[in-house]
Amino acid sequence: MKKKQLRLFAFIMMIALLVLSACNSGDTGTTEKEADAGKDKKDYKFLSVLTGGTTGTYYPLGGSFADYITEATGVKTTAEVSQASAANMTALQDGKGDIAFVQTDIAYYASKGELMFEGEKIDNVSAIGALYPETVQLVTLEKSGIKTYADLKGKNVSVGAPGSGTYANAEQLLEIHGLTMDDIKAQSLDFGESTESLQAGQIDAAFITAGTPTGAVEGLNAVASVYVVPVEDAKADELIKKYPYYAKEIIPSGTYGMAAETPAVSVGAMLVIQNEIPEDLAYEITKAIYDNASKLQHAKGKLIKAENGLNGIGITVHPGAQKYFDELK
Repeated sequence: MKKKQLRLFAFIMMIALLVLSACNSGDTGTTEKEADAGKDKKDYKFLSVLTGGTTGTYYPLGGSFADYITEATGVKTTAEVSQASAANMTALQDGKGDIAFVQTDIAYYASKGELMFEGEKIDNVSAIGALYPETVQLVTLEKSGIKTYADLKGKNVSVGAPGSGTYANAEQLLEIHGLTMDDIKAQSLDFGESTESLQAGQIDAAFITAGTPTGAVEGLNAVASVYVVPVEDAKADELIKKYPYYAKEIIPSGTYGMAAETPAVSVGAMLVIQNEIPEDLAYEITKAIYDNASKLQHAKGKLIKAENGLNGIGITVHPGAQKYFDELK
């Protein structure tokens, strides 16, 4: 009888230990999550800024921003080459970057789980602030004979690298002009590949969404006469009515050697950041960027102003960034 009681007692103790172990395991998991959510600035030794291709506008600006952040925060920050907007949002969601350049329209789609983010809503990324207009440029060569969107039918056209926001811009501009991707021979090339292919005669035109002047297009114009296909005023109005995150834009005369100014449309460029970055560090990052923007050598530097930092932002602003903008009031 005593042996049976001992065996029963041992069995009960074993069950109790298993229950305690499971509970402790669950508690540990919660603690780790809480610890991740409560990181301090001192926990960050390195930050990465995801940009775009080396021939676009994001990459050179990202290098300067990384230097400003390093100096202001003491956290080593570097600019990383990437596939730009849509890929940058996904990378931040997956913890493969800390800060990123992105188009305002793409950030909006990601926050809503729409278009290229269908069913994959990204909710762990917030805004630092707006930067400058990004012009949607339909670039070709003077000798191509392409002067209007209608001339694209049946032509080889680059619509942007996979994971970029350029594809969505191309699709929407084609739509407004009565075309679809099926009406062209679409090629998925980045900015550098697009301009190289234009020069080699492998494609006829390329969509490039970037701040003007764009380095890749300037490089192309150095060896061949560039032409940017205009977006007529009525078509711009139609586009903006359907997709209100677009704005009218004028590419000034002299850009890429063009004699006349060219009507176009633009979306906004902005910076986003992982939500888990502590408020004090996000504040210092935001301050470093906007307080030093006037030092930028790139032509877009003069357009980056703190007073415009919240313009056109379609997603939640990080509390650290919001604190910086609130102090300007």
